[in-house]
Amino acid sequence: MTTPDPHPRRAPGVAPGGVSPGDTPPAEGGTYGISYPVPELRKGWGAMPLTLIMVVVALIAIGLIAMVAALIA
Repeated sequence: MTTPDPHPRRAPGVAPGGVSPGDTPPAEGGTYGISYPVPELRKGWGAMPLTLIMVVVALIAIGLIAMVAALIA
């Protein structure tokens, strides 16, 4: 069975002076930003979907007004 800790004599940076440069990895990477271009998103609705929604709303409103008119008459 192996232990997670390496043998002290073979471990990097155990010299009496401390850890020498290059024994440990850098604190953060040297690259930043995204690695691929983000596609441009379209904002808002197109003319056709808005037109269809308005037509459906108008038909429902006409139907409700006709129902109310039929109940009153």
